[in-house]
Amino acid sequence: MNPRRWWLRRSLRFRITVVATGVALLCLLAFTGLAPALIGLIQITAVDQELAKAPARVLDVSGVPVDGGPPLGLTAQDIRMLKSGEPVLRLEGDSAHRWRGQVVFTADGTPRLEVYGQTLLGYENANTLGTRWLAVAAVLVAGLVGIATWLSVRSSLRPVERMRVAAGELPHGQRLPVPPSRDELQALAEALNALLARRDEASDRLRRFTGDAAHELRSPVASVRAQAEVAVAHPDPDFSIEVLESVVEESIRLSALVDSLLILARADTAEPSRAEAVDLVLEAEAAIERLDTDLLVRLNAPPSACLASAARSEVELVLDNLLRNAARYAFSTISVTLVPVGRDVRLLVDDDGHGIPVEHRAKVFDRFYRVEEDRGRSSGGFGLGLALVAHLVRRRGGSVRVAESPAGGARLEIRWRSW
Repeated sequence: MNPRRWWLRRSLRFRITVVATGVALLCLLAFTGLAPALIGLIQITAVDQELAKAPARVLDVSGVPVDGGPPLGLTAQDIRMLKSGEPVLRLEGDSAHRWRGQVVFTADGTPRLEVYGQTLLGYENANTLGTRWLAVAAVLVAGLVGIATWLSVRSSLRPVERMRVAAGELPHGQRLPVPPSRDELQALAEALNALLARRDEASDRLRRFTGDAAHELRSPVASVRAQAEVAVAHPDPDFSIEVLESVVEESIRLSALVDSLLILARADTAEPSRAEAVDLVLEAEAAIERLDTDLLVRLNAPPSACLASAARSEVELVLDNLLRNAARYAFSTISVTLVPVGRDVRLLVDDDGHGIPVEHRAKVFDRFYRVEEDRGRSSGGFGLGLALVAHLVRRRGGSVRVAESPAGGARLEIRWRSW
């Protein structure tokens, strides 16, 4: 098995415990490796403090005792070190001998070497035993660190686990309680509540979308079925042709509805593409050329480019839907105006139709909302074009608004952020 995959499949509590225990053990074993030097340093420091109180031996500069005592067994190298003020440590089996010395002068100016010495009994055994016990202590302490880490991580993750279970079982519309403490748990609860809010919003939107789509699809499907049943019940050739023509019209309407639903569904679920500088003047000219209408369409734009921060495909959809909507209700003229305003670019689409009553202006960007009777005639639309416009513009930080045009019809105003 791949070690990395095996490691990633372990629980977070297990991984934290193993890492903490391993780091603690490595640090303690490294300290244990330094133990002989540390123990020896402690012993030597203690002996040096005692040497200051011990009686001195007096030697000549060659190392021969002149105080009548026995030879000290110091080598020529030891004598040179003591005369220079450096201490000497000599190992003798399990014990060691510590020497310190200094050069003094007699009354007649003769140099003498005063030497202080002390034996360190069991020096090697103390180092060995100390290292062994420190190694055992390192293992025990690392084990205690592991147990403590396991218990503390389990205790710390218990509220997170409870929060996870609660989040999965919360009914629609309810939220997790937010802890009063300003810590990571509070931040996690707030993040989960935001996620739940987005989930509920998406669920509500999907429920409304499904219900509205089913309602809109029911009418053309029922019409096609009814006309087909009539044609079957009355197999008259002339009548069948009329029925087939009606079926074709309803099929075209049904196909257009399905296409609109697919476009809106993709806009809902897809992440917005990277924004770019889109020249609205060029896009408006192209949209006017694509518009299939006998109405007069005027474009009022500045001579310079009007760059909006958006995606080109989004701008094409917005312009096509706005112009088709205006062409559906206009009597004779459509006016498209582009105006840079500070950090925004305004797009105004005016028609000379009946306009939109004030009480409906806040709702025309809702999905499947239609006010054909208020605009003078049945449009045959589905109430999805302006909803798609609002969705594409608002997710780029823009805004949409309905007002009255100078010609008495409807004015649809779009604001994009300038590039």
